Amino acid sequence: MTSQWNSPIWHPFTQHALQPNMTKIRRGDGAYLYDEDGRRIIDAISSWWVVTHGHCHPNIVSAIQKQAEQLNQIIFAGYTHEPAEQLARLLLKFAPRTLHYVFFSDSGSTSVEVALKMALGYWHNIGEPRSRIVVMQHSYHGDTVGTMSVGARGVFNSAYEPLLFDVTAVPFPEHDHEQATFDAIEVACRNENPAAFIVEPLILGAGGMLMYPAWVLKEMKRICEAYNVLFIADEVMTGWGRTGTLFACEQADVLPDIACYSKGLTGGSLPLAATLCNSDIFDAHYSSDRTRTFFHSSSYTANPIACAAAKANLDLWQDHAVRKRLASVAQMQENAIETFRADTRFRNVRRIGTITALDMEVADSGYLAGVGPKLQAFFSDRNLLLRPLGNTIYVMPPYCVTAADLNEIYVSISDAADALT
Repeated sequence: MTSQWNSPIWHPFTQHALQPNMTKIRRGDGAYLYDEDGRRIIDAISSWWVVTHGHCHPNIVSAIQKQAEQLNQIIFAGYTHEPAEQLARLLLKFAPRTLHYVFFSDSGSTSVEVALKMALGYWHNIGEPRSRIVVMQHSYHGDTVGTMSVGARGVFNSAYEPLLFDVTAVPFPEHDHEQATFDAIEVACRNENPAAFIVEPLILGAGGMLMYPAWVLKEMKRICEAYNVLFIADEVMTGWGRTGTLFACEQADVLPDIACYSKGLTGGSLPLAATLCNSDIFDAHYSSDRTRTFFHSSSYTANPIACAAAKANLDLWQDHAVRKRLASVAQMQENAIETFRADTRFRNVRRIGTITALDMEVADSGYLAGVGPKLQAFFSDRNLLLRPLGNTIYVMPPYCVTAADLNEIYVSISDAADALT
């Protein structure tokens, strides 16, 4: 098929043969985006889960402007700068107490790649090489080769299968079937001597917004501890308040060995990621022997402007009013979704913190469900940025969203079911 696409840009997760037109956005403000015609669009998914306090928050914008006038970039090998130093100290203040060191990168995928390399490097450097990684069914950890390897195999990565390394997958902890997950983790830990278990705490994002309770997360961590298997918490999406607490692990009192943070780290203003680890992992790489160096970097590691933006974002999180806002948004979300629980056009209506999700009852389901593009187009016509995962509709708004905004979103969801089922 010869391309009729008339732009030089190749957009992510986009089939241009079916979506020939892109919406050009001119500016953002709070929970809203404005296109080139001035049309106001409610950003109901935080621009792919990254915007926390709202678009163009004045505190973050000011920090970016100020830093851009002082230092915009410096190699981070052998050099440091105050924005990174301040940000690292604040991250460790907020993070689980078992985490002592911060490694900066530039995206969620790279933060997970760093975590995997830290885990394997740890076992290699202490003289007990382990290479097996245990993962959860339906998980998604990114689009680089390592992160695709530890994610669910399927439409996202089938073309790249020859590049992927083998892992052990345990079943998702379905309600009333959690023991099957625990048993599978224990068998893997006992028989395969893995380096690490990686998991998205409490909710699997791209895998369909699948949710499970905190006690399950806690038990999975207990099993890993019993077999001395490193526990990696991928909080790229779940961090920064999405599940109702700053980090999802807090709800289970889980202390990971390694944690990955990105997306909302800068409030949605600039790309930045951080992988935090405990002192044992750092110490295993600390040596006068240069071969034990942690060999990972990117050109823009700890970019000063991005670090300044993240520092301004974390300063906002120190305001108790911001923390209270989470509870307010969570309650508004619960109120908005309650009527859908008895709506037979939907199933598995669910919420955790500020995230809601529901599955439309259609003949086909999953990421490639035919209703997905139709839903997206319907919502776009209603001036909403909603990007369903196939027949799964989810709402993950910035925390400045109003009850009126949410009402508009859920009325449109109901109308979409009338129009498309």
